[in-house]
Amino acid sequence: MIETPENSPNSQEKSTNPVEIENLIGLLRRKESNWVEWGQACAKLQKAGYTSQQIFEATGFEPVQQNQVIVGSQVYTSIVNAKTAKNVQSQSGTDFLSRFERSGSDILYELRILTQEQRIIATEFIVEHNLDVDDAKELAKAIKDFARMKTIPEGFSDRPGDIVAYQCWKLARQQNDLQQRSRLIAKGLKLANSQTARKQLEKLLTDFTIVSQRPAPRLPIYRMESEEELPRILPVVGKFPLNTEDLKAVPIVEEVGSHGIVKFSGGTGAWVGIPGWRVVMQAEDPVAVIENSDRLPTPIPGATEEVLLIIDRSQREWDEDGYFIVDQAGKIEMQCFDELPNIPLLGRVLLVLRPKKILDQEFVKDLLQFEE
Repeated sequence: MIETPENSPNSQEKSTNPVEIENLIGLLRRKESNWVEWGQACAKLQKAGYTSQQIFEATGFEPVQQNQVIVGSQVYTSIVNAKTAKNVQSQSGTDFLSRFERSGSDILYELRILTQEQRIIATEFIVEHNLDVDDAKELAKAIKDFARMKTIPEGFSDRPGDIVAYQCWKLARQQNDLQQRSRLIAKGLKLANSQTARKQLEKLLTDFTIVSQRPAPRLPIYRMESEEELPRILPVVGKFPLNTEDLKAVPIVEEVGSHGIVKFSGGTGAWVGIPGWRVVMQAEDPVAVIENSDRLPTPIPGATEEVLLIIDRSQREWDEDGYFIVDQAGKIEMQCFDELPNIPLLGRVLLVLRPKKILDQEFVKDLLQFEE
């Protein structure tokens, strides 16, 4: 029996009807219906307060599989709703349903980064050309990158086939391996929508000029090296004379995480202390965001650790050597751009702060140890 959310450490809300919970678990355990309903069932269980591990133990659906079917079912539902609202031609709707109703959660999962309109275009292209999950991943990235461009490249259009053809053209020009270059050109010619796009690719069959790929900008990574650099945020009671109640009214400060982020009891905000380095002091509107080191645009080698992205929201002017925060479907993402993007920049990443490596956290708290 799955543990009730009342006993779960990360319960979000009260459980739904126990009978409904058992039905959802049974559906997943027996793999009834289709993957869309599996994703919806997993989402309902998580919303009811059950952890991914609890769902796995009760149903056999591993956490990574739960995430895939949940996200995939959300993408599927959004496309179905959009097609219904726009009264898309029945043949297109029928092809989509027949292709993804029974399988395809992995493919639709890759389309999570696209807007609703882009998802419709992408799935129609995927169905038309019978693309697999790797092709779908490349298509989603190509569409997303293409949408950020200020102008449409010469000879190409904004149709999905031309978008993929442009990515093949761009990558082929950077290849000095003739076999890889030929493979990219052939793929682009196969999927291109327009004759002008095909002509751009055909030019590469006789023009072997190599255009060097510009490396991604270096991440501005810092790590504090000494205990003296570790900031400590303290609440200020006030200035004497003070009342006893003034002292009692100061909330308890709780430090969490490797960066010493502080939360105040009874409050919803959180604060973190950063050393007064010049780059920090010059920032006009700095904020901090937590991210894992392996999820950065250029992952940091080594073990995964939490890092702080220090962002200046006042710096919104594009620079090819900088990393910026942008809005993607209501969520913020960190990106760099080879050319001026056509989407607003929400701020520049000033530095990526890695936590101080402390072998013994309790050691630095022991005054006797310091005195020795």
